Amino acid sequence: MFSGIIEQIGRIASIEGGGASIRLTVEAEAFAASLASGDSVAVDGVCLTVEKSNTSTFSAYVSPETLARTALGEKNRGAAVNLERALPASGRLNGHIVQGHVDGVGETAEIRRDADSWRMGVRLPEELMRFCVEKGSIAIDGVSLTIADLSDEERIIRVAVIPFTFEHTTLSGKKISDKVNIETDILAKYAMRYLMPYKKSPGLTEDALRRAGFIV
Repeated sequence: MFSGIIEQIGRIASIEGGGASIRLTVEAEAFAASLASGDSVAVDGVCLTVEKSNTSTFSAYVSPETLARTALGEKNRGAAVNLERALPASGRLNGHIVQGHVDGVGETAEIRRDADSWRMGVRLPEELMRFCVEKGSIAIDGVSLTIADLSDEERIIRVAVIPFTFEHTTLSGKKISDKVNIETDILAKYAMRYLMPYKKSPGLTEDALRRAGFIV
């Protein structure tokens, strides 16, 4: 598990393979030195397993499922990536619960200055909009952000990015139409799954409340 608080920006040193799967080597001095084989690490919000590491680089395998679900397959050598180590059980949850299990790929639609901060709009796949609410949490390329407002018609969520986050993540290098990894709030996904049996019900009834455990 991660928290969406980026620790360092790394750069892709090499990409091996192609097609169904790839192996990434990421250059990140200091960060890489703290890793060991088998550790979990989030690369642009994607949970990967460290195969090997040294004082300046680490390597990880990217499966076909991960390539299909994320934007990692579009990265080139030298591309900047957000990095975060797994959150220890004794750690502080400064962002929100981020699993590193990307739901889909969004596209930057708006980027503008807003006083000292930045306002960024991201167009999401239609099926992900139902998990988004104003003031709710979302991870964009692994960065924990708060949804400032959204438009279901445009399929756009907008986030405010403070100067520190803008400067210490890859968000500062984003351009219009860039692809970004999106992970919606896990709590929203569980709530939606729980409510699915009641989706076609006639509404909130005494029987529905009893089945849900609100009435004994």
